[in-house]
Formats: sequence, structure tokens, C-alpha cells
Amino acid sequence: MKNIIEINSCHFSYPNTDTPTLDLAPLHVRENEHIFLNGKSGSGKSTFLNILCGVLEPQKSDISILQTDITQLSASQKDRFRADNFGIIFQQFNLLPYLSVSQNIVLPCAFSKQKALHVSVQESEILKLMDALELPAHLLHKQAMHLSVGEQQRVALARALIGSPRIIIADEPTSALDDESKQSFMRHLFSQTKAQNSTLIFVSHDKTLATHFDKVYDFSSLNRVLS
Repeated sequence: MKNIIEINSCHFSYPNTDTPTLDLAPLHVRENEHIFLNGKSGSGKSTFLNILCGVLEPQKSDISILQTDITQLSASQKDRFRADNFGIIFQQFNLLPYLSVSQNIVLPCAFSKQKALHVSVQESEILKLMDALELPAHLLHKQAMHLSVGEQQRVALARALIGSPRIIIADEPTSALDDESKQSFMRHLFSQTKAQNSTLIFVSHDKTLATHFDKVYDFSSLNRVLS
């Protein structure tokens, strides 16, 4: 399998700070791999994810994602690249509360023609994905704000998976879940990323989840600022 992400160097500092936030050791992620990044709060994990997604611009870097040097893309090109190739699961879910389950799930397709092409008949595709994630069909038109925490998390996962993105980014996605919901979420996450052949980058401080993954990295060992 080929590398889907190649980081040979990455240096990043926030404005008006004397100490750099990131000085990354080389990291290569192969296609379809499931990677676990463990690290304490403040270690730079979220900054790293924002750089991967093209939200933050490092001062100096050698980064290739899907054989694309993202630092050479314009802001609008980065937005399009992220929309086409990434599915993102946020710590706080970030569902739009007044939109329905269906509307939340298909939201990424509004920003990516590439994802929209994968969803040829939207409602049937959504129901198929919901069924795989054990979300009952009667929730399809229910507003997100009326869902349980576990249901919200699975809708957030469905939104990340819609359109079969090449890379799934998960930023502390289980921090709000009880143990039973956490195990259910992890089961769904792995079954669906494998079914779609997606590469998974999963960030968490919960070391008990590490056994699920192909490779495990302590972020403090990757970020040389902390050594």
C-alpha cells in the first residue's frame, strides 16, 4: 500500500508567541491504515489536525496528502481539497440542532461535488448508512437537538462517512460517551471505515482505545517541542 500522508517536517508557531507549538518528527501514514495519536491536552494534537486539514498554515513544512502539497494550495483550494477528501468527527459533534438527521448527514455534499457524486440517491444512501450505524429510520426527519448523546455521535459519524472520503479525522470523538456507547461507537467506526477503505487518524487521551488500531503514537514523542 502507498503512503496517503507524508509528513517529513512541520514547524508551527502561533502569532506573538516565543515558543513553537509544533516541530514534528517524520510521520508517514499508509492507505487504509488506522492510526491512534495519544497525548495530553496542550501537546499540539488539535493544532496538528488543523494543519492536516489545511485550516492552519505551518511556517515551514514538507507535507504531502494524497500526493498533493497542501501548503501550495490557495485558501479556496484548501477548502475544496478538505471538503472532497476528508470526513471530520468533532469532539462536540457540531451538529446543526435545528436541521434534521438527514440534513445534517448530507451537509458535506453541499460543499463537495465529489462527495455528492457518491450519493446518487440521497435518501436511500442515507438510510443504508443509518442502518449500518444502528440509527432507526424513524429518526431521518427528526431535529438533531432531540437526539440522545449516543444518537448524535452516530449522526456525526454518518456525516463524516457520507460520500466515502479518503481520510477520516476523529478528534476526541468518544470523550462525551459512557463506556457502552464508546464501545458501540468504536465498533461502528471501524466497520464503516474498513467498508469504505478510508484511512483513519484518531486522536484521544484515552489509552484504553489504543488496542483497536494498526499503529499507536504518543504525540509527545512526535512533537519535538515537548522532548
